Amino acid sequence: MTLFSLIIALLLEQVRPLPVKHVVLDPLAALSGALVSRFNDGQAQHGRLAWVLVVVLGTVGTALAHYLLWEGHPLLAFAFNVAVLYLTMGFRHESHFFTDIHLALRMGELDRARELLGEWRGRSYRDASSSEVARLAIEQALVAAHRNVFGVAFWFVILPGPSGAVMYRLARFFAEDWGQRTDPEFGEFGRFARRAFEAIDWVPVRLTAASFSIVGNFEDAIYCWRTQAVLWPDRSSAILLSSGGGALGVRLGMPIHESGEIVDRPELGQGDEADADHMQSTVGLVWRALLVCLFMLALLGLAGWVGG
Repeated sequence: MTLFSLIIALLLEQVRPLPVKHVVLDPLAALSGALVSRFNDGQAQHGRLAWVLVVVLGTVGTALAHYLLWEGHPLLAFAFNVAVLYLTMGFRHESHFFTDIHLALRMGELDRARELLGEWRGRSYRDASSSEVARLAIEQALVAAHRNVFGVAFWFVILPGPSGAVMYRLARFFAEDWGQRTDPEFGEFGRFARRAFEAIDWVPVRLTAASFSIVGNFEDAIYCWRTQAVLWPDRSSAILLSSGGGALGVRLGMPIHESGEIVDRPELGQGDEADADHMQSTVGLVWRALLVCLFMLALLGLAGWVGG
C-alpha cells in the first residue's frame, strides 16, 4: 500500500498539479501568524512549545485518523494516504519555475529567465549571466526536489500512515517561516523550529544525496560530497548540491550577481559551466533517483511479503 500510495500521488500531481500556495501555504501562514501572536515573546522555549503543539499534535492526529480509517476499511486508509501525499508532496510545487527558466534560456530570452529566477528565489538577478541563471536554477531544483518529494516520501515510509509526510511538511514550513527570521523583535522564537528540522532532515538528505550519486557519476559525486559540503553554510543544502553537481558533472556554487551585489560562494560539484543542457540533465537525474528509491521500496516490500 505504501508504494502504490506514493506512485498514485505522484501521478495525480503530474496530471493535476495542486495550487499549493492557496491550498497549503496560505492556511499554514495564517496558522503561523496566530501562533506567533499567541506565543512569541522572543524566548526559545515558547517557540518550542508552539512547534510541539502544531507539529507533534498534527502528526499524532494524522496517525490516529489513519488508524480509524483502516479499522473502517483499508481502502479508506489508502485513499487518505493518497490525499495527504497529494497535499504534501510533488515535483510540480515548484517545477514550473524550472521549466520556464529552461525554456527561456533555450530561446535566448535571458531577461525573461532572470525575471523568473527572481520570482522563484525572491531576489533580483538582473546582472546574472546565463550560466549563473542556469546554475542557480539547478541548485534550487535539487534542493526543492529533495524537500518536496524525497524527504516527504522518506518519512511517509517510516511513520504510520501519512503522519510522517505531515510531520515533514509542517516541520519544513516552520523552519523556513520561523527559523530563518533574524529581526530583533522575533528573538529566539524560531531557533527550535530550525534545529528540529535539521534533525528531522538529517537522514533523508543523505539518502537523497546517495541516490543522486548512484544514478549519476558516482565517484565524482562522492568526492565532491566528502570534500566540499563542509565549505557551505547550510550543511543540508551543501550535501545535496555537492553530490548533485558531482553526479551531473557541473560546477555549482561560485560567485553570483544577486540583488545588485556580487555574492561570494564556494564552488560545489565539478566539471563544466552550467547551461540549459545541464538543466535538462538535472531533470533526468532527479527522476532516475526517484525510480531507484521506488525500486528499493518495492524490493523491501517483496522481501517482507516473502519472509512473512
